[in-house]
Amino acid sequence: MIVDCHTQIWSSHAQLGRAATAATQALQADEARHLAAVGPVDKALVLAFRSRYLDAEIPNAYVADYVRRNASKLIGFAGIDPTERGWLDELRTAQDDLRLRGVVISPELQDFHPCDTRVMRLYEECVRRGLPVVFDQHHRCPTAKLAFAEPLLLDEVAREFPELRIVIARLGHPWVQQTLVLLGKHPHVFADLAGVLRHPWLTYTTLLTAHEYGVMDKLLLGSDFPFRAPAACIEALYSINQFSHGGGLPPVPREQLRGIVERDALGLLGLADPTTPNSTPKSQIFSDDD
Repeated sequence: MIVDCHTQIWSSHAQLGRAATAATQALQADEARHLAAVGPVDKALVLAFRSRYLDAEIPNAYVADYVRRNASKLIGFAGIDPTERGWLDELRTAQDDLRLRGVVISPELQDFHPCDTRVMRLYEECVRRGLPVVFDQHHRCPTAKLAFAEPLLLDEVAREFPELRIVIARLGHPWVQQTLVLLGKHPHVFADLAGVLRHPWLTYTTLLTAHEYGVMDKLLLGSDFPFRAPAACIEALYSINQFSHGGGLPPVPREQLRGIVERDALGLLGLADPTTPNSTPKSQIFSDDD
């Protein structure tokens, strides 16, 4: 099964608040474009977002409605801002009423330290409810507080809540080495490749290091739609060994690249539906001989 673990939609650029950048101004992130983009994959996670600090909200109800109308393809994650007093009620509504199946937070875009006491309560509640947590980040956002974004700050979170399934978005870029260390240390810490695949040399060197560290099995496919479509990301991933052709550089093992594309991400994140068998990989679309 091919799972895109990182996509977003929004109905208005204003929903991004002060997280909006010049790059997002030109993007179309509506439902029709999203559904067309994720057509080649079996499942896609759709991430909501909420930030009091940035006056931004891609509403949980909006994402939930879209996911509900495309339930065979999409899985929704709730945007929760743990700095707001009503976050617990929001979480309950998101899971119990809206049927969202994970949580998205962003210390750098919501203005909190990852080990803030308020947020530790959120992690505890997510463990109790079986909800994985995506730590999203946009380090190029001018308003982002990078002091809260370093992946090593999540080491304490993973130690305190070893059963919490954590996804570090965008490989924690630019701190990819920190992320790889955490992947090797904590069984339930994963990372998606959203955004990274637009940078071939960074992708090649990072994946080669991940292979040497023995953590390739902790990496998840993520397109970062609307910034890029999953088909383009998969093509980029399978082409990454261009740097090793004729240059004396070692290749990233082909079977490990395929492992990222076909990873059982839903099983790893506790989202698998036991009644739905894995589908046949889309070899007719993404040739293993590329």
